[in-house]
Amino acid sequence: MRYYPVSLDVKGRACLVVGGGAVGSRKVETLVKCGAEVTVVSKAFTDELLVMGEKGEITLVSRAYSPSDLDGKFLVIVATDDQAFNEGVSRDAEKACKLCNVADYPSACNFILPSIVQRGDMTLSISTSGKSPAFAKWMRRQLQEQFGSEYGEFLKLMGLIRQKLLAEAHEPEAHKPLFEALIAEGLLACVASGDEAGADALMTRVLGEGYTCGELAFTMG
Repeated sequence: MRYYPVSLDVKGRACLVVGGGAVGSRKVETLVKCGAEVTVVSKAFTDELLVMGEKGEITLVSRAYSPSDLDGKFLVIVATDDQAFNEGVSRDAEKACKLCNVADYPSACNFILPSIVQRGDMTLSISTSGKSPAFAKWMRRQLQEQFGSEYGEFLKLMGLIRQKLLAEAHEPEAHKPLFEALIAEGLLACVASGDEAGADALMTRVLGEGYTCGELAFTMG
């Protein structure tokens, strides 16, 4: 296995995108959703990036790239249509010990980006190690159909349960069979169908008193 799977926390971190076209826009959108502080360097920008810049969501630098743009950056994404230029930025990033991804060119990257399906706090990622992005996209469509928004809601409820359990005098290891029972006995199905009474009965049976949707401040649907 060549690539080490990891979920990277970029919240509040300075990230650089070189290239203001359609591909760069998609990369910027994902970084912003993850809470990154994004600077985009390009001689031209898409309308979407211009709007984000006007709103103060990102910083736009309207000029040619300079190696000094890497200073203070945690992560770099290169997304122009000039492959020789992209490779040059990648070499600069490597020398500066930066995480760097070059769109659609795995050999110039020290990390690659998977195709993802997001359902609240649940992230499903598909990687073909750069062999077939088309197949990764096809797999993503299959997973989008299979996993709906109920999975995000279910995780929200499970997070509230975990938070309450951790606040009580329990050993964390003791929580594992409780969560396994909630899953095995159908809490997800209750959330998917909006069956609050069923969820309350199940949680009370497994966890005891004090664990209902109302007491956890969880709203069905």
